[in-house]
Amino acid sequence: MIELRTLGAVDLRGTAGQALAAVLAQPKRMALFVYLALARPRGFQRRDTLLALFWPEMNHEHARASLRKAVHVIRRGLGGWVIIPQGDEELGLAEGSVWCDAVDFERAIGERRLAEALDLYRGDLLAGFFISDAPDFEHWVDGERARLREQAAAAAWALAEQEAAAQHASAAMTWARRAMSSTSADEGALRRLMALLYRAGDRAAALHAYHEFATRLAQEYGVRPSAETRQLVDRMKVSGDVPAESETRAPPNRRGP
Repeated sequence: MIELRTLGAVDLRGTAGQALAAVLAQPKRMALFVYLALARPRGFQRRDTLLALFWPEMNHEHARASLRKAVHVIRRGLGGWVIIPQGDEELGLAEGSVWCDAVDFERAIGERRLAEALDLYRGDLLAGFFISDAPDFEHWVDGERARLREQAAAAAWALAEQEAAAQHASAAMTWARRAMSSTSADEGALRRLMALLYRAGDRAAALHAYHEFATRLAQEYGVRPSAETRQLVDRMKVSGDVPAESETRAPPNRRGP
């Protein structure tokens, strides 16, 4: 089975573990293969959709020729059995021909195998991968990247809460920090992390997390944390009670004035 890794740096390996450089050498071929593996709903994709995504600047005849050539090269590099047609107007990957980390990640999330899912999540979808003349493909990647990142953060928070409920403070902190790393500009996530650290008895770590966040916010956006977050810090500094964890949550990417 061919192995396709898309979470983090993209990588494609053959059945013996060898790098498939012939496919990786041309980014658009790699992008086409990734799309066939990940597009939802999973399965066969219409040729017209592929033409619009990858060759929007070409007329229909030339775009179809480019698609045929890309499929030919992929089949030559991976095996003629990997990409198959359905009728005259659809293409897809043969069932069982490709293992993909992002597909397995979502399956594990759906089955609540959260730690296994996060083992697969090694970074953002197609990190560092870009093709300049396919804006609709890049828009699709941006949406999928954000969706998978949110799933990873939610899974890590769920594990943190499970460990905290079992009074496993160290493990809870590890998962909470993992969740925070996926949503580095989310103040709701910051407050959840701070509350978890504070209740675990590590006020210094909670305040350090705040100061790291505030510094990054100032450097990247030129703004301060919100009043709500600053009030939480003030309460911690005087050893007052902090809100219940559920009260520290906020919509993603909330930033203060």
